[in-house]
Amino acid sequence: MFAILSVVVVTVVLAVMVGLYQKNTNAMCKSKKRLDGKTAIITGGTTGMGLRIAIDFADRGAKVIIACPYPDEGASAIKTIFDKTGSEKVIYKYLDLASLESVRKFAADIVNTEDRLDILVNNAGVGIVGDFQTKDGLSFIMQVNYFGHFLLTLLLLPLLKKTGRPLEPSRIVNTSSILHNIGKIDLENLNKTNYWYKVQIYANSKLALVLFARELTCRLRSSKGTHVVINSVDPGAVGTNIFYSVGSIGGVIIKFLSYNLFKTPWQGAQTAIHVVMDKKAGEVSGEFFKNCKRTTAHWNAYNEKVAKQLWAESVRLVKMSDEEFNNCFLDF
Repeated sequence: MFAILSVVVVTVVLAVMVGLYQKNTNAMCKSKKRLDGKTAIITGGTTGMGLRIAIDFADRGAKVIIACPYPDEGASAIKTIFDKTGSEKVIYKYLDLASLESVRKFAADIVNTEDRLDILVNNAGVGIVGDFQTKDGLSFIMQVNYFGHFLLTLLLLPLLKKTGRPLEPSRIVNTSSILHNIGKIDLENLNKTNYWYKVQIYANSKLALVLFARELTCRLRSSKGTHVVINSVDPGAVGTNIFYSVGSIGGVIIKFLSYNLFKTPWQGAQTAIHVVMDKKAGEVSGEFFKNCKRTTAHWNAYNEKVAKQLWAESVRLVKMSDEEFNNCFLDF
């Protein structure tokens, strides 16, 4: 009994020490850059880190489009952002990343109604929820976290290209995770259900986002006159509602510990904000950032062959025709 109690005490002490270290080393975006006249889209911008990013961008003067599949949540987020910033340039639009049809409708609406798109933050995501296929025949976790953002980004690329300038490129930010370190890109089984542990599917989706950013960078570099950069961020352990997918009791405990020992949603949002605001971050593409600094992703993220294979498989799985795909890389 004494031995068990000792282990518990040591574990708690270590957790507190790690938490205090994390709290004291969490980096904050220090840029005072304004975003007046610019337009930003934030998927999952109605809650958690996404909402904090939206508040920051709105406070800097941007027109902010927050996207999620819950209208009530969208209305609540707009009120919260207005109360904190006074901005009336915040719009909610319906987007269900678990539906390819919804992604296409959302992208078409943006392209038809917006004159510019300066910032796209692919922030939305689900945790270790059910392992099942959507009506599109895709793994739910993979579709929301990766495939949906893959399709959305390509469909919005012409507008991003139209907006970007040599000294002020359009910026895309992919929200990855520390769990990308255990991600695997097994193309034969990437989209299978009842094959992976759910946490492994989540990790796979977060590695896929980093590989996507690197492959899109390669393709954009071969297109002259294109001023769009895409980078990935690891926000760290953040206390958000995503942990509720673990279960009602376990989720509450993990969220509480992450929030208090590691990062609040506001602190977790800082690296994404930094990558959008920082001048040097706008000069690189396909890179990985953590704690507001450029760093190195897991070595698996730098496999060019796998990145190209994942790209081709992604195009196939999101059912892009040759015409639709080619249109994504045309000048607007």
